[in-house]
Amino acid sequence: MAGHNGEVHIGIPGYLGVFAVLVVGTILTYYVALFDLDWIFPGANTLVALAIAFTKMTFVVLYFMHVRWQSRFIWLTALGGFFWLAIMFAFTMQDYLTRSVIGR
Repeated sequence: MAGHNGEVHIGIPGYLGVFAVLVVGTILTYYVALFDLDWIFPGANTLVALAIAFTKMTFVVLYFMHVRWQSRFIWLTALGGFFWLAIMFAFTMQDYLTRSVIGR
């Protein structure tokens, strides 16, 4: 749907749909925190919560930041940012997981 100056927007119903996805994701995150999912595997709660957060982040970037309708260069820039974030998390976790616990 084109705006008044030629920019593409999803309109009010689209924004309300994205808002609904974000609200449902927030409620799901709350309920995942209430239940112990360690019977599936240790850390399942964290993995499910991160998957929900990633989904919500994707909707925000694509629709609220209008990346969905931008050029390939903007897509590449956004993906590059997430790639860099993954590198930073990997280095942080490598440092954290290789530390010895004092007193063991």
